[in-house]
Amino acid sequence: MTGQTAVATGLLVDDNLLYLQTLQRSLRKRGFESVLAQCIDEALSQARAHLPGFAVIDLKLGEESGLDLIEPLKQIRGDMRILLVTGYASVATAVEAIKRGADHYLLKPVTADALARALCGEQEEVPEPQNTMVPLARLEWEHIQQALAETQGNISAAARLLGTHRRSLQRKLARRPGPERPEGDRED
Repeated sequence: MTGQTAVATGLLVDDNLLYLQTLQRSLRKRGFESVLAQCIDEALSQARAHLPGFAVIDLKLGEESGLDLIEPLKQIRGDMRILLVTGYASVATAVEAIKRGADHYLLKPVTADALARALCGEQEEVPEPQNTMVPLARLEWEHIQQALAETQGNISAAARLLGTHRRSLQRKLARRPGPERPEGDRED
């Protein structure tokens, strides 16, 4: 982004104010100006006031979901570039985000340079696929997320769909998913 003018004013949405301010400074150094919001109502208010050209939205906004912000933002400005970032990635939420109109889905921690490339529409260079299998715990997490998406987040209905007890499902949801690959398989 060096030497280019700012794309437009953007909207950064996360429930962590310190993270928002740090991200805002980092993006400003790369030519992106932005306004901040910590919840859906505040984000929609800022979007109506500033008509941002892009939005970087966290998936989890306290008790709210960043997914619920995508369509209203697209209604405010149809050409808005929307990036959803999350530390709780799953295939189900990635698919849902893209279906709702997000342009990109990034995993935290994400660098400001990676965000800037995504905001400019540059594609990340895709590495050669590894010949490793996805750990069973990660597959289970993806399957649970898909069931939750199909039941609109209803844990009891998802448990019935998965053929497990509600409390067992709640315990599994309290744990974070395992890594994409086992630690011993990672290259340094």
